[in-house]
Amino acid sequence: MGIVVHSYASRWNSKTPSAKYPGFKDAVDLLENCHQIGAGGVQTTVRDWTPEIAQKLRSLSDKTGMYLEGSISLPHSADEAKRLEQEIKTAKEAGVSIFRTVCMNGRRYENFHSPEAIAEFKKNSVAALQLAEPIARKLGVKLAVENHKDWRADELAALIKQISSDAVGVTLDFGNSIALLEKPMEVVNTLAPFVLSTHVKDMGVREYEDGFLLSEVPLGEGILDLPEMVRICKKYNPNVNFSLEMITRDPLQIPVLTEAYWPAMQVVPAEDVADTLRMVRKNKFKTELPRVSHLSPDERLAAEESNNVESLKYSKAKMGLS
Repeated sequence: MGIVVHSYASRWNSKTPSAKYPGFKDAVDLLENCHQIGAGGVQTTVRDWTPEIAQKLRSLSDKTGMYLEGSISLPHSADEAKRLEQEIKTAKEAGVSIFRTVCMNGRRYENFHSPEAIAEFKKNSVAALQLAEPIARKLGVKLAVENHKDWRADELAALIKQISSDAVGVTLDFGNSIALLEKPMEVVNTLAPFVLSTHVKDMGVREYEDGFLLSEVPLGEGILDLPEMVRICKKYNPNVNFSLEMITRDPLQIPVLTEAYWPAMQVVPAEDVADTLRMVRKNKFKTELPRVSHLSPDERLAAEESNNVESLKYSKAKMGLS
């Protein structure tokens, strides 16, 4: 089990003066810390890597046996395509061959407010991947598109089939698609045939007046069948890395009972809405969902580290991932 950089959302580039949890200034700091707590690798952003950073990462990953995956932005112009190619070349020097990417930053139900906006997003996503795919294929690397609270699973599977390239697959996030009213195991079964990398997480849920709350919680404390999800991924890709994305933050509000949620979600069958709300009620988190906004910066850093360490312990004890 490795760690995604977003598991250190507070510590990454943190300016908090902390003797115990100093901020990570770059990917080398992240990789060193993850090695110290027993992680098997990292998935992290590659933007602004210098050849010197790439060399240090290559040396450290070779020494420790840790894997290294990249996270990269898709291009939307010829100039951005040149940027992508240079970033991939530099990251390859560090040993990166798989690059997680997303078609959108943000969440579908927050970013889009009409079916026309979704249609435009889909068109632009295809165009971006058509710019990126020849670069990845030429350089011998793979792009892995995440289900990032933007695509429902059948839509993302259709996108990958449309691009139809061995250089393009999926970063399979285990919990994101609950926000789009999908059953987690159905998402895994739909996307695992294309899996190149993963975001492993467990999810806690509770109702609130406008819908339901959704939180990453330490592995084993939530509602997901993590061992079965790992088994399915391995079935389709025995060499896939499993990367923990334990984001320590306040619960997300999924406002499914408001009008604002729906303009971009008209593809959702009514039974999916009912199934999700029934699941939330049946699996109400045992306490209030964790919150960190009231904590001091140093307390938040401590909570983040504890969540990551406990999740790594669970993955070794219960998921067979050391």
